[in-house]
Amino acid sequence: MTNQEFKNKLWDAANALRGSVSASQYKYPVLGLIFLKYVSDLFEAHADVIRSYLSDPKSDFFIENEEIRKESEAIFLTDKTFYESDNVFWVPEEAQFQILLSKASNADFPQQLDSAMRALEKENTSLKGVLYRDFGRLEIEDGKLGDLMAIIAQIKFDPTKHGSRDVFGEVYEYFLGQFARREGARAGEFYTPKSLVTTLVEILAPFRGTIYDPACGSGGMFVQSAKFKDAHAKQLDKKGDLPIYGQELMADTRKLCKMNLAVHGLEGNLGKSFGSTFTNDQHHTLRADYILANPPFNIKKWDGDKLTDDPRWEYGIPPDSNANYAWLQHMLARLSHRGRAGIVLSNGSMTTQQSGEGEIRKNMVKDDVIECMIALPGQLFANTQIPACLWFLSKDKKSGLNGKEDRSNKTLFIDGRKKGSMIDGSRIQIEFSDGEIHEISQTYHRWRGTEFSDSKNYKDIPGFCYSASLDEIEKHGFMLTPGRYVGASEISDDSLDFTESMVRLTALLSEQRARGKTLDDEIYKQLSGLGYEV
Repeated sequence: MTNQEFKNKLWDAANALRGSVSASQYKYPVLGLIFLKYVSDLFEAHADVIRSYLSDPKSDFFIENEEIRKESEAIFLTDKTFYESDNVFWVPEEAQFQILLSKASNADFPQQLDSAMRALEKENTSLKGVLYRDFGRLEIEDGKLGDLMAIIAQIKFDPTKHGSRDVFGEVYEYFLGQFARREGARAGEFYTPKSLVTTLVEILAPFRGTIYDPACGSGGMFVQSAKFKDAHAKQLDKKGDLPIYGQELMADTRKLCKMNLAVHGLEGNLGKSFGSTFTNDQHHTLRADYILANPPFNIKKWDGDKLTDDPRWEYGIPPDSNANYAWLQHMLARLSHRGRAGIVLSNGSMTTQQSGEGEIRKNMVKDDVIECMIALPGQLFANTQIPACLWFLSKDKKSGLNGKEDRSNKTLFIDGRKKGSMIDGSRIQIEFSDGEIHEISQTYHRWRGTEFSDSKNYKDIPGFCYSASLDEIEKHGFMLTPGRYVGASEISDDSLDFTESMVRLTALLSEQRARGKTLDDEIYKQLSGLGYEV
């Protein structure tokens, strides 16, 4: 069985058990149990390591006398410091996966799971408030939790096999993606499609320096960046290093992120708690070398009216009605002097003239902080039909990493709207292929002249990519849609703006209709109280 077939089998079996429980509810216990299996397996494996230290004659800790060795084992195996020093979570007996699985037929098994999670959090301060502890309230048929654990028990960490640890991370990521596909509209709170994350990472090429995501969701940007770093360390014969910083608005999503980092063997500073990056910025002194983010599109009520004097608004005060240009300026303010950022935003951000946004964009172009713009195909997201694009910002456009390319007052435009193909098993969502991601990212690396490029010869390709000067952008009224620069395109800017406008207008109409009904009900209630029936 291939890795993909194994993940498919696990998912199909786990999903079949949820019954009437919604995917949005079900993901927390499922991912929580995957995490519990992961920490239990590592704990058991590390206990074997401790035993081998004492029993191996080649070890510096070898104890020849069997009786003394057994006594020492008993002491060492119950000493948390021998686990914590190797970044292994301490798992008390009542929280160990196999022991819990043996009690799955007990009537109070859901409550035992809750107690186990509390015990695990108590013993590991970094997990405080992170784990799912509502199994007792989960409306699922009796016996289903035990069946679910039996399915997850098929995932096994084997320290003797190279890459065995990766299987937990892959299963966790795969389950996140599957839950996102089933949740639809709400999925944007915690999940960015993998091919889009990979595109951002392959372009920014995070290898050494701090990495930051101010809307980090379940942590996909961090995980993929770490994979990029590890994959290129041997190729470049250098050791990468990526300290992780992030912030997340939603408490439950932040928990998913912390578990996702842990199952990939990563640590990160996600601030002291969940909260708004705008009004409760927990990394205000940070200057990151890489920023990757997929913030929520076009959000209103982001408390912009309370932040009109904020020093982050270097290029103009963003409107309270839309946070897109607040996100862009926040990320620029958090970049180091050599930093670069990749951000997913709605297409409207490239052309909008409303509420001063056009002036902010013009100021950003003139200050030469916009490095690359990429138009994306529709249907990349399962949760929204709003067309999207990628912004790449830079504090250092003067030279590429090889010191030869000067890209001052230049911006690269890439039109990727014709890329992508339908995901297997989906009728509505597409993804980039590995070849398409390589083509897009290599276009950027050739243009910038980086050590990650496969060729030093960048050239404009009609209909796909174009390196535009500041003067050319000014002639286009500081509009940043790639189709204006790369050549003729089947999709006009106007049609994209119309699509996004219709999505926003229909959402507004629905909201106003709901408010109207509420007002009608209140009027009828007040009239009835006065003795007038309507």
